[in-house]
Amino acid sequence: MAFLRRLFGTGCLHRFSWPRIDASGNHYQICSVCGTAYEYDWKLMRRTEHLIVTAPLHG
Repeated sequence: MAFLRRLFGTGCLHRFSWPRIDASGNHYQICSVCGTAYEYDWKLMRRTEHLIVTAPLHG
């Protein structure tokens, strides 16, 4: 099923982890299926922008 989603472009259904904090103090969430990262607004309690990860967010 995952193969067909990727083949036909419907993408990942995203299952996000609990929000984490990076070294700069910013919150973010990572999809546990595909690894996509998003900024997380702790005050609004929602994901905001897609992050382009240049270095590992968690170790």
